[in-house]
Amino acid sequence: MSEDTIRLATIGRILRRRWRLLTVLAVLGALSGFGASALFPPQYTTSASVLLPGAWQDRELLTQAEIATSSVVIDRVAATLGWAGVSGSDLRGRVTATAADGNIIKISGTAETPERAQQLSDQVARQFVTFAVRIAGDGTDPEAAQPEALRQLVAQASRRITDLADAAAPGQSVDAVQTRTELVKMRTALQDAMKKLDQADPATNKAGTMVVMGSAARPTGEAAPTRAQLVAGGALVFLLVGVIGHLSAARASRRLRTEPEIAAALRSVFLGAVDVSGERSARRPEDRGPKALVRRLLGLDVRWDVPAPHACGDEADRQARYRRVCARLRDRLPTPRRLLVVVPGGDRLAHRAAGQLVAEAGGEPALRVVEVSVDRPLVPDREDESGALVVLGAGSRTAAELAGIAEACAEAGHEVVGVVVAGLVRARPNRSADPRPDAAERVPVPVGGDDTRRASG
Repeated sequence: MSEDTIRLATIGRILRRRWRLLTVLAVLGALSGFGASALFPPQYTTSASVLLPGAWQDRELLTQAEIATSSVVIDRVAATLGWAGVSGSDLRGRVTATAADGNIIKISGTAETPERAQQLSDQVARQFVTFAVRIAGDGTDPEAAQPEALRQLVAQASRRITDLADAAAPGQSVDAVQTRTELVKMRTALQDAMKKLDQADPATNKAGTMVVMGSAARPTGEAAPTRAQLVAGGALVFLLVGVIGHLSAARASRRLRTEPEIAAALRSVFLGAVDVSGERSARRPEDRGPKALVRRLLGLDVRWDVPAPHACGDEADRQARYRRVCARLRDRLPTPRRLLVVVPGGDRLAHRAAGQLVAEAGGEPALRVVEVSVDRPLVPDREDESGALVVLGAGSRTAAELAGIAEACAEAGHEVVGVVVAGLVRARPNRSADPRPDAAERVPVPVGGDDTRRASG
């Protein structure tokens, strides 16, 4: 599992090397969003405002907003509008009410057309005001009639107190004056209480003065999500899924990236790293067909999770690396002998590096390239060859795949004498002359020619 930190450079590399695939995914997402917009008809939303004069607490405004969307109000709206096939339960999900600043209840309605959205919002506002006034000040309600009866009792008590004050012991005696004073205080207290009751009566100071602040405006545009938003959202979601999929695959990758890990998996020694120029090689037979064409069109034939090829020396510098690997290989062999150059199947980089190694070795030691399948590796039995040299691209195989190749070599009687790792580089102009005196006499041996045999299982 790769524990590398995900950086912006990694995402940028995905966008550069997988832009074709990501473009296809974005187009598919846009088509999915367009299809979703066709399944859901356009919706239009508008709002009507109801003003609540007076002093209102926040919780009271929230209560009024809940009343505006209650089933009683919505059922009355459905009955008044009389839309075919639309009941109160259908309208309940289309109406919302919120308490805004300034004691205003904002009622929003959503419908299939601008006209219906306007009618719905206006009708909900009217029915809300009517219902709120009725529940607050309906005279037929026994509980609502109690304040009026209390006023009458207070008025009768006030008149009775006046009569008692007039009938109190006449004169200027201390007892008569105290009695009249107490009665006057009682009458004043009753009158003050009655004034407070009038001020606190919601039927006269709050609900009775609710006002609908004009008709709702007819909407001119669709409510979110619009078709354009669905198309853009679908493209963005598919694009993000593609990027996240690449990152997840890279995090879960078990391919070995360092030379010591690769050598340990093959139970051998690391002989060196060689460079392969970034020029495109000739297509192989397995690169033809519909699947290969699709992979090339989508850019899947190029790995994105490897670093960009770095600039290296010219052809002479690259040949020097191959010569050094060949020299180390000769030092490890006690006597000259023939070796198999084992290349994992499908590893183009390793194939090109193996061909160059065969050319640079010049028959000392004698090398023969074979390709083995990584799924079921099978190496040719020991004949003239008495050892194997494994060549593979950097970061291309897992430890289990390399262990399978090592076991296949052991079963065929070949000792893995070394490992060579090939890396991709950007080519530079060649030097005017090769420093080796016999450069003109060397003839490269192409990979896949008469000296190359494939083995797969």
